[in-house]
Amino acid sequence: MNQLNPRPTKALITGGAGFIGSHLAAHLLEQGQEVQVIDDLSTGSMSNINHLKAHAGFGYTIADVRDEPLLAELVDGAEVIYHLAAAVGVRLIVESPVKTIETNVGCTEVVLKLANKKGKKVVVASTSEVYGKNEDVPFKEDHDLVMGPTIKARWAYACSKAIDEFLALAYHRARGLPVVVVRLFNTVGPGQTGRYGMVLPTFVQQALSGQAITVFGDGSQSRCFSEVGEVVAALAALAQSQAAVGQVVNVGSSQEISIMELAQLVKELAGSKSDIRLVPYEQAYAEGFEDMPRRVPDVTKLQELVGTVPQMGIADIAKSVIRYYRER
Repeated sequence: MNQLNPRPTKALITGGAGFIGSHLAAHLLEQGQEVQVIDDLSTGSMSNINHLKAHAGFGYTIADVRDEPLLAELVDGAEVIYHLAAAVGVRLIVESPVKTIETNVGCTEVVLKLANKKGKKVVVASTSEVYGKNEDVPFKEDHDLVMGPTIKARWAYACSKAIDEFLALAYHRARGLPVVVVRLFNTVGPGQTGRYGMVLPTFVQQALSGQAITVFGDGSQSRCFSEVGEVVAALAALAQSQAAVGQVVNVGSSQEISIMELAQLVKELAGSKSDIRLVPYEQAYAEGFEDMPRRVPDVTKLQELVGTVPQMGIADIAKSVIRYYRER
């Protein structure tokens, strides 16, 4: 494990009222840091951060990250910026491709430009989606990115996040901006909504309400799910790692499960009598929708940089999500 820098004391989180951002804010506050959040609430929610308002070190601003004068003030007051603001969820991406591209590229452009003026470290959240249709599993950070055709809106998200990565790394190489790019793999846990197509909370809500659990495609596609608390701890650790600067790092679990197996697991853990129903991709999204059969990270680099990787098994994660929705 490489030597860590002193822990920052002031953090700015773009998209901080979102699922991951709000958990990150809580984690940093627990570490004794001051945290400022900016979010336009397009996919985030005040309910995610209401419990943080009483904390003396917490502040929030409801605004678009592309408001440069406002963001410049927030950047000035931060030591590290966690850039999580982005269009999220397959359903939103397919239904709103213009918003996806404009949000992802535009927000990152503004964040990097303002951070560069002040030399502030930026942790840029990317996604496993950038690996696209690459079949060389597990994915390593230097693997080729294999995108689908531009006529299929499904690939707009992956391409926009790849551009974010290129831009962040260009700022690092050309202007010395300290950046870390993190590729997140299916982060899940309590508080996540199924509103934009996130599979685990969708399955849990369906199971608890007695609705059919809807599996898109044939259910053989597999994913690796990581508990949000472990993911945000990794992000905070990477922000302290000098060796991570200028690097792309996979952040996720390497424990793989098929979507059909996940549906069966949720049904069992919830004690549900729901049927499991297969839904063709064309019916769920659009004609010609493409999905990746497997998405598994190689987390060797993360282990080397911070000394740990997400470990919680999917059964324990699912139990926590079921408990969360039952308590609601």
